[in-house]
Amino acid sequence: MAPGGAQQQQGKRGGGCVCGFPVCACAGAAAVASAASSTDMDRAAVAAAAAAATEGQIGAVNDESWIAVDLSDDLSGDGVDAGVALEDRPVFRTEKIKGVLLHPYRVLIFVRLIAFTLFVIWRISHRNPDALWLWVTSIAGEFWFGFSWLLDQLPKLNPINRVPDLAVLRQRFDRADGTSRLPGLDIFVTTADPFKEPILSTANSILSILAADYPVERNTCYLSDDSGMLLTYEAMAEAAKFATVWVPFCRKHGIEPRGPESYFELKSHPYMGRSQEDFVNDRRRVRKEYDEFKARINGLEHDIKQRSDAYNAARGLKDGEPRATWMADGTQWEGTWVEPSENHRKGDHAGIVLVLLNHPSHSRQLGPPASADNPLDLSMVDVRLPMLVYVSREKRPGHNHQKKAGAMNALTRCSAVLSNSPFILNLDCDHYINNSQALRAGICFMLGRDSDTVAFVQFPQRFEGVDPTDLYANHNRIFFDGTLRALDGMQGPIYVGTGCLFRRITLYGFDPPRINVGGPCFPALGGAFAKTRYEKPGLELTTKAAVAAAKGKHGFLPMPKKAYGKSDCFADTIPRASHPSPFSDGEAALVPSDEATLAEAVAVCTAAYEKKTGWGSDIGWVYGTVTEDVVTGYRMHIKGWRSRYCSIYPHAFIGTAPINLTERLFQVLRWSTGSLEIFFSRNNPLFGSTFLHPLQRVAYINITTYPFTAIFLIFYTTVPALSFVTGHFIVQRPTTMFYVYLAIVLGTLLILAVLEVKWAGVTVFEWFRNGQFWMTASCSAYLAAVCQVLVKVVFRRDISFKLTSKQPAGDEKKDPYADLYVVRWTWLMVTPIIIILVNIIGSAVAFAKVLDGEWTHWLKVAGGVFFNFWVLFHLYPFAKGILGKHGKTPVVVLVWWAFTFVITAVLYINIPHIHGPGGSSKHGVLGKHAAAHHGGGKKYEFYYGWP
Repeated sequence: MAPGGAQQQQGKRGGGCVCGFPVCACAGAAAVASAASSTDMDRAAVAAAAAAATEGQIGAVNDESWIAVDLSDDLSGDGVDAGVALEDRPVFRTEKIKGVLLHPYRVLIFVRLIAFTLFVIWRISHRNPDALWLWVTSIAGEFWFGFSWLLDQLPKLNPINRVPDLAVLRQRFDRADGTSRLPGLDIFVTTADPFKEPILSTANSILSILAADYPVERNTCYLSDDSGMLLTYEAMAEAAKFATVWVPFCRKHGIEPRGPESYFELKSHPYMGRSQEDFVNDRRRVRKEYDEFKARINGLEHDIKQRSDAYNAARGLKDGEPRATWMADGTQWEGTWVEPSENHRKGDHAGIVLVLLNHPSHSRQLGPPASADNPLDLSMVDVRLPMLVYVSREKRPGHNHQKKAGAMNALTRCSAVLSNSPFILNLDCDHYINNSQALRAGICFMLGRDSDTVAFVQFPQRFEGVDPTDLYANHNRIFFDGTLRALDGMQGPIYVGTGCLFRRITLYGFDPPRINVGGPCFPALGGAFAKTRYEKPGLELTTKAAVAAAKGKHGFLPMPKKAYGKSDCFADTIPRASHPSPFSDGEAALVPSDEATLAEAVAVCTAAYEKKTGWGSDIGWVYGTVTEDVVTGYRMHIKGWRSRYCSIYPHAFIGTAPINLTERLFQVLRWSTGSLEIFFSRNNPLFGSTFLHPLQRVAYINITTYPFTAIFLIFYTTVPALSFVTGHFIVQRPTTMFYVYLAIVLGTLLILAVLEVKWAGVTVFEWFRNGQFWMTASCSAYLAAVCQVLVKVVFRRDISFKLTSKQPAGDEKKDPYADLYVVRWTWLMVTPIIIILVNIIGSAVAFAKVLDGEWTHWLKVAGGVFFNFWVLFHLYPFAKGILGKHGKTPVVVLVWWAFTFVITAVLYINIPHIHGPGGSSKHGVLGKHAAAHHGGGKKYEFYYGWP
């Protein structure tokens, strides 16, 4: 940017801006987003990255995962001036992918599209009259594969990278006295079952949030417990107690990561603090405290039962009387009891809102010096802790509580009453904050230039505990670092359930202040595709109007007040949350957590609160599908809101993935079913608003239709193998042009994959593993999803799902990946097993026919046999999974395949009624006579159409 432009922008900033954002006048564009493979990075790089983060920059990545960017140009046309002062730099920058990667990528997409079109034309013009049904079905399958590939590729035409600049954020918002003007942030953590979702994992997630590097007085953590069990509450109480030691220790010594379980598992501990001489003793002390904390957590279930039995015995209860569950202070627990009874069981209990840690003060509070009672010297450390609230919404029989979406909406209302921060971050209970700068990194995208039109910032999901080979593609980096990064160049990534930072007003149904569906990359599309291009003054209130709204004037609401429910207290919070500057000094007063406020927080969490309101349809998380995340983000995008993708290193959040095959398949089944539910609902992207970017619409169509691939893929993985038995093949007589078209289609696909791997920053192995699991999921979970949704649509039957278990079943002490080899049989495994057997038997029959002389030209069937082994190769991880512990040795899988192959071939050759009349070995005379009599020679003159 030219110096004059910088001065002009600085002048604007000095005079203030109507949008209310202190940094909105900053100019500049773009930068590099980092995407790295965390498991393989060496410790030196980790230390360097963490040190860089301490200085205000998100850490660099290693050479293997560096993303190529073009530093010569930006999206707005202004060059990036390396000499720009800190105060004139943007809070985040954006860079396009290098042209040497992106231009060939775009060209090859259209080359492959043309080649595929010519291939389909050839197939249509060369019919197979001997098996017309086979020809028609194969044409339909090939058309669908091409169409789904196009849906996947078109949104990837403009991938970009973004990175936040934390040094700029600190310079603009942090004060010298240690306070900050950053906006308030409410963090939602959801859990539903303390037995399937380990309570220690939830406690670690809470501790990492409390220790994050964000202004303490502006950070509030809410835990939603849908089970309503005392076990979860007391575990959080223990976590709050341990946080008084853990959080100051993290601040004093710059600990990374700030989840204690992950930190203490590190083999080396790079030091980033300022008191290295105290570090060893402090760490030893905190480690001892943590071991005691874990022992208390593990013993809570027994302690609660023992305590309750003692209280119940003291009351002299008779047989058959309800036996209550008692808290440590001698009061009855209002939620689910250990021995369930009426009004105290899962799905039938009162609402509970309990503040574990109250609002901290705005001024810093230094801790005590080292003493006999307190071995840690905290005299120079701020010991304040963020607010922590336990929430369990009311549940009653006969009410549809809408699973996770209902819990998130209840948290939204409860948090509005207690803290009402303008931004919300939601995390699953198994995800902890791995990078203490993650919250600041995400908020950069909400405070930059034109960021008032950003609805949410999506972080990629990263996982630990995954086996080194990632057998079932749990990391899924092709989707996160490829698809989501590419969508960032359109209208923005889709919402994927966890690790997402929201602007609160978008959940209340507000429209963006400006709408341009083209975004920064295609601004001309704004006038071409939008119904109207307009400026809305909704967020640009004057101070007088904002004060009037805050006093309860509900005319500012985008919908009638009754759509938000009957709580006036909650309705009064909406105008304050919707103002772009609720974090100004004049509005930084603490919200009192008195009994009246807590009673109101409980009231907005009742089971009947949402009756006859807009919650779940026009307000909050959307109901009607198990993938409430995708449809909620979609509803924001069709209003014209944008989203952004934030990939940083060290990774922002890390969670736990189900490495067991059964749990992984059920997880994919839930996702694919939810996608189809969206397709068959009023939220079908085909009929969405024209404010939706055209290529964003294509992405949503792809995400809601991909399970249909199962129908055609199962045909293509079984019929070619069965053709060796029937003698009817998909292609009758391929010509030279057929092979030319096929070679171009397959060759361009491989080159596109290599280019995508390069610009997405992933590895070829990850791309290949993703393809293997795609085959497994398509043959099992996708097919089941299609059947379930069709039953739901036709017979109006609801679909129920079990919670994905994150509790390991194997012996993790002996083998950290023991759960990978635990076999839990499910009906989802039936179809892939059948496909494996069909392909082995088909290949064996072809081999037997060649040996027996029934097919004299073995090259005619070489392509078909190659395709069969291609299918088996993609199902190899599934075969390892169903073999359990035997699957630890890969040779066992190959031995079983070879054994089945040989047995089938021998049986075909030696059993006459299977062998048929066309053979020639030891039944040669009869076979030749029969073949001549029945014209069997012409029957096998078909060629298999796969290379």
